[in-house]
Amino acid sequence: MPIPPFVEELRRMVGAHQLWLPAVTAVVVREQAGVQEVLLTLRADNGRWAPVTGILDPGEEPALAAAREAREEACVDIEVQRLASVSVSPPITHPNGDRGIYLDLTFACTWTGGEAAVGDDENTEVRWWPVDALPEMEPWLLRRIEAGLSDETAAAFLT
Repeated sequence: MPIPPFVEELRRMVGAHQLWLPAVTAVVVREQAGVQEVLLTLRADNGRWAPVTGILDPGEEPALAAAREAREEACVDIEVQRLASVSVSPPITHPNGDRGIYLDLTFACTWTGGEAAVGDDENTEVRWWPVDALPEMEPWLLRRIEAGLSDETAAAFLT
């Protein structure tokens, strides 16, 4: 579901004005034949690669939201290991003109099952990438992935 119902309701009231919304990123990893891989989605809205991301529903527990987004977007089950980073996205203008800035909680996650596949209309492709051969993507998304892959036990505060 590309736009959560509560955001649609807000948009009816405020139009395309910039919204401040809580969001999650799931840095999903697995080991395949001795190679560590990260799950990425090819976004339908901008044609760029990104980790699994999504907006929290009102009152939703963030780690549960990360697992929900992984299931909805990429058809995989995950175990959330830890909070990896807290950051703020740059201002984003979506193709429909809606503007937002997202307070992001990035979680380090482990794949536990399911075949990676496109699960909704937010993405056109889903695939595993070796961590040492990631595709080009926004630097702020790469920083989230790096935080999710790090061995740090404390959350990073990215700028």
